[in-house]
Amino acid sequence: MGKGDKKTKRGKIYRGTFGVRRPKIKKKPSIEQKIGIGNKAQPK
Repeated sequence: MGKGDKKTKRGKIYRGTFGVRRPKIKKKPSIEQKIGIGNKAQPK
């Protein structure tokens, strides 16, 4: 349990990897995309 342990969060941070214990933070959609500013109407 520590830096050398691949399965712990601290070990993931030390190695610079991601997994179940240290998931990648997903980029949140911006407010403009949510409310649709700048989106043109689709032609029919």
